[in-house]
Amino acid sequence: MSNQNITDSSLINEDLAPIPQEKRKWGTWNYAALWISMSLCIPSYQLASGMIAKGMNWWQAIMTMLLGNLIVLVPMILNGHAGAKYGIPFPVFVRASFGTKGANIPAMLRAIVACGWFGIQTWIGGKSLYRLLQVWIPDLPELTINGMFPDLLPLLCFLVFWLLNMYVIYLGVDSIKKLLVFKAFFLPVAAVALLCWAFWVMQDRGGIAQVFSVPSKFQDSASFYNYFIPALTGVVGFWATLSLNIPDFTRYAKSQKAQRRGQALGLPTSMTFIAIVAVVVSLATAFVFKDTIWEPEALVGRFDNKIIVSFALIAVIIATLATNIAANIVSPANDFSNLNPKKINFRMGGYITGIIGILIFPWKLVEDPTGYIYSWLVGYSALLGPVGGIMIADYYFIRKQKLETGELYSHTGRYGYGNGFNMIAIFALLTGILPNIPGFLLQVQVVSSTAFPVWISELYHFAWFVGFFLSGFVYWILMKNRRSVLL
Repeated sequence: MSNQNITDSSLINEDLAPIPQEKRKWGTWNYAALWISMSLCIPSYQLASGMIAKGMNWWQAIMTMLLGNLIVLVPMILNGHAGAKYGIPFPVFVRASFGTKGANIPAMLRAIVACGWFGIQTWIGGKSLYRLLQVWIPDLPELTINGMFPDLLPLLCFLVFWLLNMYVIYLGVDSIKKLLVFKAFFLPVAAVALLCWAFWVMQDRGGIAQVFSVPSKFQDSASFYNYFIPALTGVVGFWATLSLNIPDFTRYAKSQKAQRRGQALGLPTSMTFIAIVAVVVSLATAFVFKDTIWEPEALVGRFDNKIIVSFALIAVIIATLATNIAANIVSPANDFSNLNPKKINFRMGGYITGIIGILIFPWKLVEDPTGYIYSWLVGYSALLGPVGGIMIADYYFIRKQKLETGELYSHTGRYGYGNGFNMIAIFALLTGILPNIPGFLLQVQVVSSTAFPVWISELYHFAWFVGFFLSGFVYWILMKNRRSVLL
């Protein structure tokens, strides 16, 4: 298919078009810096501190974080290959396996999850704004969530921060560049500052060694593994979104080596670093405040100096804004654009993301560590794991890393399948999702604990792994007999 035919296709716009080789300029350190910037954020801190709050000791939490990120690094690099080789984003890449119309199914699954993350980050920014008001107006009540909604003033702070995000989308992504630079320098410094605070406050409490002597609250190996498995799945699920849409970033790579090395250097190291900070600081709060504080903005609000607290909270607000735009707007905006490339551009896709981000009630997702890890992270990994398995099985085992780029933008090409849908991919997707539904229903308390056999319900603890391998295997088995027809 000629470039002119690609340009004329209803399946393309400027955001979805392949990036020419001469415009791919990202090197190893660009990808390492990208991961450092995205990893050093409040939700990743809460992921590790939440493990401490639920009973892990220091080394259990850190090793869970490290292992989970080493696991998710594998599909991250594998899916990044297509972006670096062909210069295409995730919504276009997934057309090869799901079809030119069917690609909207995984794109929407991924986009809705990104909307949830957008809402979570916006809630964190709004909470930080509320904490800032509390510093200067001490009579303000402590933030509470009654029923489905928080108190009025915290909700208004959330909406103010949401409007700020919408304004940045209106200005365009280029307007956030300076904020990203600020974040890249500030957050590592802030993380080290928190670590230094932990060392300082522990001097009069037996030294920092005390936090490493805090035992696990799990009484036996069985109770530990009952928490460890879903926690590990939650860590993998934390980046399950990016493991799918990583081609949105690797399409700018100078080479495969650049994206492989950059991701390997940036992802596990930066996530382990933030885990160390979160673990040490969270354990220190138990000694200082007699309670484990797992939310960093709540911890900052406990400090005495108003100027320092205000500066820290303003910095958190700016850094959260930068993270939200970079990590939670670019990809879902592309996914929504894929629905109708001629009518939905980046800005419109960003507005859609923002609206859905409110409707998801993000304050409920992060109300406590159990809901954050079990219901949110593990829950959506049950949807995205199967997509990742199908993408990798298709690209590596069915197509042997060979795609016809032009036909990805044509309903009449080989990726058009039957009316634009590859029913094998859809069947494989459902096959990977179904085993995890009983456990999810049990987790959100829709059914009783006796509604399903225990072994079926507990599959949910392995949600990402079950979906990834089951869907990938089913897809490969069903597709390999059609390979001669499709290639």
